[in-house]
Amino acid sequence: MTDQLIEIYGRLRALRDIMDIPAETMAEKLSFSTEEYLAYESGKRDFSFSFLAHAAAVLDIDVMELLSGESPKLTACAIVRDGQGFDITRPEAYDYKHLAYTFSNKKAEPFMVTVEPEDREFTLHSHEGEEFIYMARGEMEFYHNGTVHKIAKGDSVYFNSGLPHDVRPLGGKPAKFISVVIK
Repeated sequence: MTDQLIEIYGRLRALRDIMDIPAETMAEKLSFSTEEYLAYESGKRDFSFSFLAHAAAVLDIDVMELLSGESPKLTACAIVRDGQGFDITRPEAYDYKHLAYTFSNKKAEPFMVTVEPEDREFTLHSHEGEEFIYMARGEMEFYHNGTVHKIAKGDSVYFNSGLPHDVRPLGGKPAKFISVVIK
C-alpha cells in the first residue's frame, strides 16, 4: 500500500471520528457491511473513486479533502497544465490525475485516467450520477450493465454510472482517457 493511500484512509477515519459518525452508520450510508467499510478504512481493501466520492458526500466535504487533506480554494477558474493534476496513485493498474483539484463546490469531477494492460476480469463499480469518457489514446473494452463495447481513440461514451461498469485496455497497451464523473 502506498503512503498516499495510508494518508487517505487515515483522513477518512479521522473525519468520520471528528463528525462523530459511527462506522456502522457510515457503512450503511455507503451500502456496505460494517466489515467491508472497515476494510476500506484500514487499507485492507483498495478503494474505487466511487467509494471516495460517496464517502466525501456522506461527510459533506469535497472529495479533494479526502484525497489531499486540503480544501479546494478556487471557485471561478482552475487551470491544470499538461501532465499535471493531483496524482492519485493506486496499487492497481489505474493512474488518476484530478484535473480540477483546486476548484471548490464542483458539480463534476474530471480526471485523466491511464489504465495499464493486465490480464484480469472486469471489476464492476457503480456510483450515483452519470459519467462521460473520452478516449485519448489506445483502445479498451468498456463494460456497462452486462454489455461490452469496444472504445477506440476519439470515441466517447456517456452513461448512467449507477449501473455496473469497468474498463479493460486492449492490444497490450495502456488506455488513456478523460473521465468526468457528474454528481
